[in-house]
Amino acid sequence: MVALAVQTIGKMPIYGVRVIKEHPDDIEWFIHCGEFSGEDDFYKPIHASHLSEMLPAIEKYLALSQGFKFIIDDSGYEDVWQDFPEEGDL
Repeated sequence: MVALAVQTIGKMPIYGVRVIKEHPDDIEWFIHCGEFSGEDDFYKPIHASHLSEMLPAIEKYLALSQGFKFIIDDSGYEDVWQDFPEEGDL
């Protein structure tokens, strides 16, 4: 399962964050397009298999390890990086 802001599909850029899971059943990918919102219902859980239809451009990024983030757009922009947790966050 991933968390996707379905209502943002079609906007640019596309952001993805793979968080470090604390429990095996936790969602680890959070994906949205365009502007982020802090609303409680911004992200919806969906099965990762649906991403190939909904956002095919991000499929290759789903293999990134925990702690990675990416930003892409439809003009060819791409930025991928890993955020390392602070010592006290482990």
